[in-house]
Amino acid sequence: MSTTVGSSKDRKTCSIVRLPNAHRRVRMSVRKKIINSFIAAGVSIGLSAPVTTMAGGVPESDKPIKFMIADCTSIGLQAEIMTLILRTYGSNTELVVASDSARYPGFEAGDLHVSMETWQTTQHENLVKSVATGKVLDMGETGLKGVEDWWYPMYMKERCPGLPDWKALKQCGEVFATADTAPKGRYVGGPVSWGDHDANMIKALDLPFEIIHPGTDAAMFAELKAAYERNAPVILWVWEPHWVGSVYDGEFVKFPKFESECFTDPAWGPNPDLPGDCGKPYGWVKKMAWAGGEKVWPCAYEMIRNYNMDNATINTMLVEIDLNGRSDEEVATEWLKNNKDVWKPWTTCAG
Repeated sequence: MSTTVGSSKDRKTCSIVRLPNAHRRVRMSVRKKIINSFIAAGVSIGLSAPVTTMAGGVPESDKPIKFMIADCTSIGLQAEIMTLILRTYGSNTELVVASDSARYPGFEAGDLHVSMETWQTTQHENLVKSVATGKVLDMGETGLKGVEDWWYPMYMKERCPGLPDWKALKQCGEVFATADTAPKGRYVGGPVSWGDHDANMIKALDLPFEIIHPGTDAAMFAELKAAYERNAPVILWVWEPHWVGSVYDGEFVKFPKFESECFTDPAWGPNPDLPGDCGKPYGWVKKMAWAGGEKVWPCAYEMIRNYNMDNATINTMLVEIDLNGRSDEEVATEWLKNNKDVWKPWTTCAG
């Protein structure tokens, strides 16, 4: 598993790296201080007294619950929120770096225990297969709604009448062109390692665009920032929840709505000869867990199942982390202090 999981001290790029920023690296010494302060003084996040055990005064297990993390802001943030809660109630937790696309063998083997983010847009098929082995649990939706698609600033709508309808793009390639792609439009996709079906979609929908793949997501959003400040042409891959919508005025292109037949049946969709003539799938974001942990940490698993978030709340916290330079730990701690009425009901099994 050396290529799949690793110590959080060696935090490195995952296969679907979304927001790698030096300032958001996990700083374990700071995190331990926060957790220890919670355990020593539970009132800091709203508990009436220090709590170090689950219901009945008996720790569920000394074994650490291993949470999957990556250099993806939202998964790290949600892991921080959940692990801080669990540690406050006596659970031992550990953050483990894992590749998004290669996580499943780790979960099935019990090397990884919990992921707070599994996206229907990219992981649905893998999750279904893994759950079918009986070794992995679908822990329910987080409440977040996942979107991944082409996005453009609103000023481009004036230059390409008909947007957000995808058919407008067939006439607007040159509007989005740059010197390196003219006369075709320039679409800023994700790093190649993320994987996508953009190339198939461009071909199937006969769009006059070329895909450019920056090396990191930081480079993607640096391009957006530079273009936005100059009102220059730009269209790129954006996902939700994300801070982009909180900072820039824009919208997603409306492609033919995804259905599974889009990828398998050429007759499906506007192009009867090729598959892939649809947008990216939109959908849920779920939690997943190693099935064996149900017997080891039943109350902790119940808390994880109860966890529920929404896009607006996460987006606000992502702005604080990715744009204002605050740490995951600091933002998670602040949210916990201010939202006891939201998260305390998740912990009823602990008394």
